[in-house]
Amino acid sequence: MPGSILIADDHPLFRQALALAVAAVAPRARVIEAGTLAAAAKAAAEAPDLRLITLDLKMPGAIGYSGIALLHAEKPDVPILVVSSAEGGNAAEEARAFGAVGFLRKDADLARIEDAIRAALAGTPVSQRKAEPLDPVRREVAGLTPTQLRVLLAVLDGKLNKQIAHELGISEATVKAHMTAIMRKLDVQNRTQAALVARSLGLDLAH
Repeated sequence: MPGSILIADDHPLFRQALALAVAAVAPRARVIEAGTLAAAAKAAAEAPDLRLITLDLKMPGAIGYSGIALLHAEKPDVPILVVSSAEGGNAAEEARAFGAVGFLRKDADLARIEDAIRAALAGTPVSQRKAEPLDPVRREVAGLTPTQLRVLLAVLDGKLNKQIAHELGISEATVKAHMTAIMRKLDVQNRTQAALVARSLGLDLAH
């Protein structure tokens, strides 16, 4: 089945390069491009035949590893391959912790990128490194729903319930319900503690 592949990156030229890599590996696949995290989440939600997402961490609307968490929550069965210039020795491990199947730097050669795409589509490990078990808190964050993640990111941004409700097109009561669920999952008592936990996990990572 050809299916579709989502390329999420805010640089048009790099999207074009990734599209060439995808065409070499899966020539019959339909390529969907997105330049912001919001556009990527919308495209992922609307593509029933999605087979793979390639994601840049440094995109408009993304904070730290939140793009992985959000897209993984939207499509938990679709592999996410991070192709990014994000720095940090633990970037690959953190990316996997939030749901990615692999991490490549943007300076990887085309053959390496094609191999990673091929492996992700085949459901085989992209990295040969043995995966470490996820810690419980990261597992819970990775298990939040897309709306819960959007609410948590808005809290990280210092927004009030009324502002969050307006942005997401939901009621303040619904925002409060989501916050209650988030705090329960993260085992914290208030929104400030929830924000601290999220920051400690890299959702607020500066890069």
